[in-house]
Amino acid sequence: MGKRFLFFILTNILVMTTIVIVWSVITRFTDLGTTFDTGGPGLGIDYASLMVFSLLVGFAGSFISLAMSRWVAKKMMGVKVLDPDGSLSQHEREIVEKVHRLSRAAGLTHMPEVGIYHSAEVNAFATGPSKKRSLVAVSAGLLNNLDDDAVEGVIAHEVAHVANGDMVTMTLLQGVVNTFVVFFSRIAAIIVSRFVRSELQWIVRFAAIIIFQILFSILGSMVVMAFSRYREYHADRGGADLAGRDKMAHALRSLKAHVERATVNDQRDDSAVQTMKINGKGGMMKLFSSHPDLDDRIARLEQR
Repeated sequence: MGKRFLFFILTNILVMTTIVIVWSVITRFTDLGTTFDTGGPGLGIDYASLMVFSLLVGFAGSFISLAMSRWVAKKMMGVKVLDPDGSLSQHEREIVEKVHRLSRAAGLTHMPEVGIYHSAEVNAFATGPSKKRSLVAVSAGLLNNLDDDAVEGVIAHEVAHVANGDMVTMTLLQGVVNTFVVFFSRIAAIIVSRFVRSELQWIVRFAAIIIFQILFSILGSMVVMAFSRYREYHADRGGADLAGRDKMAHALRSLKAHVERATVNDQRDDSAVQTMKINGKGGMMKLFSSHPDLDDRIARLEQR
C-alpha cells in the first residue's frame, strides 16, 4: 500500500536530476542562467537568486512527478485497467463495482480507474494527479489470499487516500523538501568545487550537485515518509467510515496474519518481501517506512 509514495519519490528524484542536468548544460554552454557563485566575500553565493531557482526547480519537479504518477504506476506494475463498459469477468466486475460503490460513498464525483496487476504480493495502492484522475489498483495476490470483507477494507482504505487528496498534499510537501534539497546541494557543490583547480571546477561542481542532490533527496524522504505514516492512520479511519470499522479492522488483521505466516515459514518469495512493506520496519529503517506497524494501526483503529 506504500507503492503510491515509492513511485512518486523515485519519479521525483529522476525528474529533479534530469532538470538539474539539463539546466547545468544550458548554463554552461549558453549565456542563460547563473552559477550563483559570485566570488564575493565569504562563500560568495547569491542566496536570493539561488532560493528563487530552488523554489522553481523544487516545485516543478514535484508537480511533474504528480502529473506522471498514474502513468508511471501503470507501466512499472503492468496494471491491467478494467473498463467498466468493456468485457469483464464476473470477478473483475465485482472489483470495479466495489471501488465505485466506496468512491460514491466517499463523495467522489469522478470514479477512479480500477486495475489489477499480476503479482503474488498482497498489496494495493491508489495514485493519480487529482481526485478526477485517480487509479486504484489491487494485486492478484491480495485477491487470492484475503477474503471478500478484508479486500473491501483494503480498497476502502485506498479510496480514502483518494478522497483525502493525499497525493496532492504530499506533492506540496515534496515541493518544499525539493526546494531545500536543491538549495543546499548547490551550496555544498560550490564549496567542494573551491578545493580543485579552476579548470576542473565546473565538472566537479556538476558531479557534486548530482551526488548531493540524490543524497539530500534520500534524507528528505524521511520527512515525506513521516507524513505518509501519519496519513495511513487517517486513511484507516476513512476506510472504517466507508466499509465499516469491523471490515477495516479485519483487513488489517488479515494483513498481519499473512505477514506472520510468511515470517514463520521463512518464505523468501516476492509475496513475503513485498507484504513486509505494509507492516513497516524496525530500528532506523522505520524512518524510511511509508507505513506504521500493523499492531499500532489496529490499536488506533479500535480506540476510535
